[in-house]
Amino acid sequence: MDNPNFKSGFVALIGRPNVGKSTLLNYVVGQKVAIMSNVAQTTRNKIQGIYTTDEAQIVFIDTPGVHKPQTKLGDFMERSTLSALDEVDAVLYVVAADEKRGPGDNFIMERLKQVQKPIYLVVNKIDKVHPNKLPAIVKQFEDGTVKLADVVPVSALNGNNVNALINKLVDQLPNGPQYYPSDQISDHPERFVIAEMIREKVFMLTRQEVPHSVAVDVMSVKRQDDETVHINANIIVERPGQKGIIIGKKGQMLKQIGTMARKDIEHLLGDRVYLQLWVKVVPGWRDKSAMLKDYGYRSNDY
Repeated sequence: MDNPNFKSGFVALIGRPNVGKSTLLNYVVGQKVAIMSNVAQTTRNKIQGIYTTDEAQIVFIDTPGVHKPQTKLGDFMERSTLSALDEVDAVLYVVAADEKRGPGDNFIMERLKQVQKPIYLVVNKIDKVHPNKLPAIVKQFEDGTVKLADVVPVSALNGNNVNALINKLVDQLPNGPQYYPSDQISDHPERFVIAEMIREKVFMLTRQEVPHSVAVDVMSVKRQDDETVHINANIIVERPGQKGIIIGKKGQMLKQIGTMARKDIEHLLGDRVYLQLWVKVVPGWRDKSAMLKDYGYRSNDY
């Protein structure tokens, strides 16, 4: 590393469910790292996305959207959100331009009062509102509860103003080392990202009653001599009825999930992929600590 002025640091993304944190992270990193879906609370772990240039490296921690926990999984998600705020050089507090400030925002802002690092209010989804409405939207969050370093309106979906946000972050980051190789975009093991890609397709294709009861357990990833990667994974649900929905009529839904996930995984790995999926019923897995660990939700992992 021969640039003495190289900047580096860790930046947390926090916000209510479904405000576009994962979309923002994926746009910045340029590849799919975080699961995206129009179902709230799809991000369960602190996903690290890594942005690297010749001048700087920013490691983004995408935290689960803040909500009231109702299960052990919910408790874990909330703890992991709050702990992320103690580990970073800056915080991006993401709000959606088309949603009014709500109780979840009040909860987040109360927690942000204790954060000593620069906090940027990122007003996402500006493509959904008239520009004249922006000042009133921003004013809802400028009540003195949280000292804001800056307010940056963006559209993560279209990339509007995202580069300006990155430049502001880089300007205030400390000089530091390059933590990860330039071509690395996430610190998660391959299996974790593969599981997330499969889970995303379940969210996209199945009805509302299934998603929050789903985990994906990648059992094996084996590279064969013919440059094909063989992957076996279980889709875990809580009830037999959910299993039926995911398998679908004559197995069509499961086949569609597998086909879409395989394309994403091939893009990620750069190899041909043979993906085998099974659906397994594990009643009440979200409330069993040992199973949360088995399926990758370990609070001391990151």
